[in-house]
Amino acid sequence: METTKARATARTAPTDHPLLTPYDLSGTPLANRVVMAPMTRLRADLDGAATPLMAEYYGQRAGAGLIVSEGIAPDPGGRIHPLQPGLDTPGQIEAWRPVTGAVHAAGGRIFAQLMHGGRNGHPANLPGGGSPVAPSAVAAPGRVHTLDGKADPVVPRALSAREARALAEGHAEAARRALRAGFDGVEIHGANSYLVHQFLADGTNLRTDRYGGPVAGRIRFAVEAVEAAADAIGAHRVGLRVSPGNREGGMAERDPAPVYRALLAALAPLGLAYLHVTDDPRYPALDDLRPRWAGTLAGNTGEHVETTRESATALVASGRADLVSVGRPYIFNPDVVERLAAGVAWAPIRGKDYHYGSGPHGYVDLPRHDAVATLRTSVSTRENAEE
Repeated sequence: METTKARATARTAPTDHPLLTPYDLSGTPLANRVVMAPMTRLRADLDGAATPLMAEYYGQRAGAGLIVSEGIAPDPGGRIHPLQPGLDTPGQIEAWRPVTGAVHAAGGRIFAQLMHGGRNGHPANLPGGGSPVAPSAVAAPGRVHTLDGKADPVVPRALSAREARALAEGHAEAARRALRAGFDGVEIHGANSYLVHQFLADGTNLRTDRYGGPVAGRIRFAVEAVEAAADAIGAHRVGLRVSPGNREGGMAERDPAPVYRALLAALAPLGLAYLHVTDDPRYPALDDLRPRWAGTLAGNTGEHVETTRESATALVASGRADLVSVGRPYIFNPDVVERLAAGVAWAPIRGKDYHYGSGPHGYVDLPRHDAVATLRTSVSTRENAEE
C-alpha cells in the first residue's frame, strides 16, 4: 500500500500544469485545483454511520485538492437511500472522524455535502415511515430504491412556510456537527433535483407564498439555508452547489438565468468559500454565471457528461473556473491527481454496477497507476527469469 509520504510527494511535485497549482480557498490551502465531486456510494451501515471502508475509500483519494463528501442529510427526514450516511446522532458524528482523519493524514481537505432529498425520499427509507416533504405536492418520477427492492414514488407533503424556514435554519446545526466530525467545511447541495433545487425550479415549486412565486421567492430557501450555515461556522467554510437547467429527477426550469443570477446576487456579500456550478448544454451556466461571481468558482463540465483530462484542464486554463470538480473518473482512479502529475492516462469509466454496493468491490480495490506499473515490472522480471 502506498505510504502517506509517497502520496504527499506526488501531490507536491513541481509542475506548471493548470490543475496542479496550489490554491487558497478562503484561508484553507489546497494542494491543487482538483475537487473530487460528491458521489453517492452507499457504504454506510443500516444506522447511517460511516464505516471503516469509507475511511479507506476517501483516504485513497486524498490527493484531490478538496474532497466533497457524498450527500449527507442535514436531518433524518432528508434521507433518501438505505445505507446513506447521516450526520445527526452522536454515533454518526463519531463514525465520520476516522474518515476525515484519513483524509487529513494524507494531506487532503474534505467538506461535507449537506443534501436534503425532499420529494426524492420515501416512507420506507425515512424514520418512522414518515412522508417526504417538498415545496409543493409534486411527486418525483421513477421508482425508489428501498431495502425491500424498488418502490413506487409517493406524493410529498408540501411544507408550510414555518416548516420551510425551520428546515433552512437547520443547516446551521448540521454545519456545526460537520465541523465536530472533523470536516473542513460544508457544501449546501442546491443541485441535481434535491430539496434546495426543488425550491429553485418552477416545475417543483408551485407555491404562492414567500417561498414561491416570483424569483425572489424561489431563491429564498436556498439563501436562508446558506446564510444559516455561514452564520454558524463562517462563510469561508461554506460552499453551494447548483446545476441550473439540469433535468435529472424530472426537474423543469423554463428560464434558469434570472433565478440563478438573482441567487448569486443575494449570496455575493456573504463571502462564501466557493460556488460549485454544473454546466448544461441547454443553459451554459458557467459562461453566464462566471462573470457574475467574484469569488471562487468550482466548475463541472456537465451532468452525465464524462469529465476528461482535456476538458478539466481547459476549464481552469480558460478562466471559466478556478477549480474543477471531477466525479466518475474518481470512482475508477483513486489517484486522479497523481496520474496528472505523472502524465499517466486516467483509467476508463466502466458501468454503473461499480457505483453502488455494500462491499469493497469497485470501491477500494481500484488500482493506482504506480501499483499497476509495479505489477507489470514484477511480471516482466519473472518472465525474463523463467526464459
